[in-house]
Amino acid sequence: MAIVKHLKETQLKTLPEFRTGYTVKVHQRIKEGGKERVQVFEGLVIARKGGTGVNSTFTVRKIASGVGVERIYPLHSPNIVKLEVVKPTDVKKAKIYYVRGRRDNTPRARKESKARVTK
Repeated sequence: MAIVKHLKETQLKTLPEFRTGYTVKVHQRIKEGGKERVQVFEGLVIARKGGTGVNSTFTVRKIASGVGVERIYPLHSPNIVKLEVVKPTDVKKAKIYYVRGRRDNTPRARKESKARVTK
């Protein structure tokens, strides 16, 4: 059991803090034939699953040529070179699958509560 625990701890990466609703850039290492390159995928995080452990994943969605494209990334994948937070957004839900039905792929931000003014 100690070997499994050691392997899990060595595979964990330090990534910036991000949540559902954030716009992120994922720099992913891609191997094509004998060559290797880094491809950037920028989009909206619509879900995070599995907490922060080795098996955790996050889903990123973007609109490309009018078509919605989603990718599911393992959080601690060795193929993720870098993860950048472009724009933080405060949303109400943990899973924002409702943006699939929206045209512009933007989540509804949480509105600030205003105190009632009594006369």
